[in-house]
Amino acid sequence: MATDVLIVEDEPDIRNLIVHHLTRDGFRCRVAATGPEALSRVRAGAPDLVVLDLMLPDMDGLEVCRRLRGDPTTASVPIIMLTARADEVDRIVGLEMGADDYVAKPFSPKELVARVRAVLRRTRPSETARPLAAGGVSLDVARHLATVDGRAVELTPKEFDLLHALLEAAGRVLSREHLLNRVWGYSRADEIESRTVDVHIRRLRAKLGAEERRIATIKGVGYRFEME
Repeated sequence: MATDVLIVEDEPDIRNLIVHHLTRDGFRCRVAATGPEALSRVRAGAPDLVVLDLMLPDMDGLEVCRRLRGDPTTASVPIIMLTARADEVDRIVGLEMGADDYVAKPFSPKELVARVRAVLRRTRPSETARPLAAGGVSLDVARHLATVDGRAVELTPKEFDLLHALLEAAGRVLSREHLLNRVWGYSRADEIESRTVDVHIRRLRAKLGAEERRIATIKGVGYRFEME
């Protein structure tokens, strides 16, 4: 079955360009021109990925992203932000809101297709991926399921990937730079991007309840998951 991509873009020429290139690469595309229309499309059937323009009429892309992440049925749907606003602050706000990647206009259609494939690779675990666990925290990577003391916990894709990286490290300290590369796909970190990791770690801890103590902050280095 073809991968289903929802393209949320109010400019017809750009929307048609994205549809053309994704369809040519084997993706099945649905489209929406406004935020409310995008949410309606998602309610009709969650896509495998959303390409979401930031500047939309009626409701901007950040609000659409917030609503998708706030709904347990769509919280794990990967989102690529697409926008003409290339300022670093805008990009970081989008990522902290829960977007999985950020592409600035003007963009290369081939690069966008490559980004879509890369995000899907990161968010679709291997069928043979082994479950990971420490204390009351368990992660079934193949089923994309996180539990704490047997209770399912709703995690965003970034939170899930962070927990996966920390558990897989089995007690080793992971730097912010490593996590930015592993989870966000960035090869280097600056001060703002490092805070992006901190924000997501804080949100992850809040969802782990009493088990939050297992995510230890190693001052000046990064984070470690306490396995014992």
